[in-house]
Amino acid sequence: MIDAYAKTYLHDDLRWIREAILSKLDGLAEYDIRRPLTSTGTNLLGLIKHLSTSEARYFGEVFDRPFPEPLPRWDDAAARGADMWATEHETRAEIVDRYRRVWDHADATINALAIDAPGHVPWWPRPDVKLFNVLVHMLTETSRHAGHADILREQIDGTVGVDGTGTGRQEKDAAFWENRRAKVERAARAAGAARPETV
Repeated sequence: MIDAYAKTYLHDDLRWIREAILSKLDGLAEYDIRRPLTSTGTNLLGLIKHLSTSEARYFGEVFDRPFPEPLPRWDDAAARGADMWATEHETRAEIVDRYRRVWDHADATINALAIDAPGHVPWWPRPDVKLFNVLVHMLTETSRHAGHADILREQIDGTVGVDGTGTGRQEKDAAFWENRRAKVERAARAAGAARPETV
């Protein structure tokens, strides 16, 4: 009984966070979804491209149900990081459509297997896993990158919220947020002055 509940619960959360991360592209121009906003080049479309590859692999080859489209080899050091950004030849539609096809493939795997179905992740230190482990891993990874996407989107145009509508931020005016940021800055400076040592 708990197995079926856990599988449904994790799968529903994964479905929700997938849609949330895609919503971060809504209303943005091509440049904005691709531009690097951190020193390591993190960008919105690259996060989606990366999640597409990860989810295809984890719910595909790990359970001997390979995704039917080509994937880069997981052990190809030269290709490492190429899934974190989109070339000028890759379109938004191609990357988003592929992510949705990956969802369909992953959902079919999740629906077909029991939560304790065995899988094998050769790149993990303890490679023998269950569907449960992979569901938790992909939910964690997708949520982590959705958090990155939240921050990137806020940097681009100030939009916050899980549905791209900006719910939350627009309920307050600019003065409210300037005061909030100043308050946080004052607290950080005071703590830094009181405890200048680093750990």
